[in-house]
Amino acid sequence: MGKSYKRHKRGGGRHVQLTEWLQASEAWATMKPAPRALYIELKRLFNGSNNGSLFLSHRDAATQLNIGRDTVANYFEELMERGFLVQTRRHCLGSSGVGQAAHYALTELPLNGSPASKEFMQWKKQKPRRKTLHPMAGKSNTPCRKTQSLNNQMSENPTAFALNNAITVSENPAIYTSNHIPTGLKPLSEFSEAIAKTIDLAAPYSMSSAA
Repeated sequence: MGKSYKRHKRGGGRHVQLTEWLQASEAWATMKPAPRALYIELKRLFNGSNNGSLFLSHRDAATQLNIGRDTVANYFEELMERGFLVQTRRHCLGSSGVGQAAHYALTELPLNGSPASKEFMQWKKQKPRRKTLHPMAGKSNTPCRKTQSLNNQMSENPTAFALNNAITVSENPAIYTSNHIPTGLKPLSEFSEAIAKTIDLAAPYSMSSAA
């Protein structure tokens, strides 16, 4: 059974191998599926001896992954940031005037006779920084109640100072809201005198009504 399996495997053709230790790394385990798919496309280019000369343009990568070029560029950056990929040659304009894509090397594989660097094995996910709030955050020195100048209050609320043409609370409920708290009130004695005069003026009408 074992020999039959080996004979079948030997003629199975090329394949992309993802080792268990690579997939168990924190860099791979926390990476989203799309950058993983790009890594597989890059590894498909490896023929056993061309690590460091792998090239895949953003246009071709976007076509193979069925995504936009700007999006796939971010995935290249993420693979390099996590340590799976290093750029061995930048993209340039060739002597014939045709642009040449950048060349890459996979860090899980040996490069130019040197052992694999496996930089992704040292990658650690950064913990988000906590926002430190100032002790006075959310507090304000502004008074809770809104005050207005005396002139504005007089024009908006003539009843606040017992003026003529008084308006009842039912006609204007806003008279006694916090938005109309008067500032610069007159002394209480002046209000007392005004109230006394009002009572004296109303007394004859009250007596005639009673009669």
